[in-house]
Amino acid sequence: MWAGRFLKALDKKADDFNSSLRFDCRMYAQDIQGSIAHAKMLCKQGILSQGETQSIIDGLQTILSDIQTGKLTFDSGAEDIHMFIEAELTARIGDAGKRLHTARSRNDQVAVDIRMYLRDEAQEIVALIKQAIVAIVDKAEENAEVIAPGYTHLQRAQPISFGHHLMAYAMMLLRDIGRIQDAVGRMNHSPLGSCALAGTTYPTDRAYVAELLHFDGVCQNSIDGVSDRDFCVELAAAFATLMMHLSRLSEEIILWASWEFKFIELDDSYTTGSSIMPQKKNPDMAELIRGKTGRVYGDLTALLTALKGLPLAYNKDMQEDKEAIFDAIDTVKMCLEVLAPMVATMKVDADNTYKAAQKGFINATDLADYLTKKGMPFRAAYKIVGQIVAVCIQKGEVLDTLPLETYQTYSELFEQDLYEEIALETCVAKRTSLGGASPSSVKQQIAYVRKELDI
Repeated sequence: MWAGRFLKALDKKADDFNSSLRFDCRMYAQDIQGSIAHAKMLCKQGILSQGETQSIIDGLQTILSDIQTGKLTFDSGAEDIHMFIEAELTARIGDAGKRLHTARSRNDQVAVDIRMYLRDEAQEIVALIKQAIVAIVDKAEENAEVIAPGYTHLQRAQPISFGHHLMAYAMMLLRDIGRIQDAVGRMNHSPLGSCALAGTTYPTDRAYVAELLHFDGVCQNSIDGVSDRDFCVELAAAFATLMMHLSRLSEEIILWASWEFKFIELDDSYTTGSSIMPQKKNPDMAELIRGKTGRVYGDLTALLTALKGLPLAYNKDMQEDKEAIFDAIDTVKMCLEVLAPMVATMKVDADNTYKAAQKGFINATDLADYLTKKGMPFRAAYKIVGQIVAVCIQKGEVLDTLPLETYQTYSELFEQDLYEEIALETCVAKRTSLGGASPSSVKQQIAYVRKELDI
């Protein structure tokens, strides 16, 4: 490729070190797609003849088919996917293959390839997130009226439904879809035609190529077009945020599946056993999702670090963008593919969630609200309820069983109806505010998410 300038071949170890084919070969379809669009533009502009263009397109389509069927394997001697395809094309159609690279550089070629590849992969990841949301929403709908304790500081706080808790994750994942789609929108501008960094003297039509490749427009500065990978960083950040949400859900699944909680039981298909302890049923899939979150964080850090000190324009350091973003993509897809069916098949133990909700005085706020509705200032009600809770702890009672006579020693506002007001079912059912924990509110949330996903 650069034999005219050099007097001897690259050292074998240096050649291996320099080569990116082992990981950028996954972009072969996008590279061919981009080359076909480039050839059509060169023909439109009179730079290539109709015959040359058709020969190039036919050759590229045959190469694509041969790679997909396994008839053609990647040559480890090629430096990257771009040179592999160009060399293979030239071997098949002759000098016309050598003319394909007119008015472009590998710098803008790789920049357009990776944008198209990430665009395709992002679409697949969004589809997988939607599957995970569907699993969560379906499980929430099943458990919209299942009483469970809500937590703050991992301490029982207020009564909710198990479905309400699950819907929090559905909302998080909806935002993750939005983040990914926003990143793709900013990324979806074609750098092709930027060439090495300064554009070209040929009368190219960059907008035509962008249209053929389904971009929203073109990069307006040729240096920027080839020398930034902020779109990789932004996508990796969106993936890291997504993994943070998956990790939090996984952590709760791990807790819920423990004997200490026993809120759920995971299906055997998504758990493992122990080589020595026959009673064990381990939530390994959830633990792996939690663990792989750190891997995606590392990919984001690697991208930021590789880019942080680079002068303009292209530098070979930028070859390091691919392994990091590819790994993030692979990891996210792997986790989502496991998470959705794991949630869909888990069983919720409504008896245990209810028993847990009966402990911890999680209806104390409702008791304070009971007094405020009868005219007592909230802070005064708060203090009285705190004193009552302390008495219950001393006597081994709960708010539901403490005698009315004891309540009335603290305030004459307490009447027999307080027991109905602080019943767990009542506490949850009354939380009808938008986004609240009541079954009716949870069903509204479910309807909202289904509408957003058009399911």
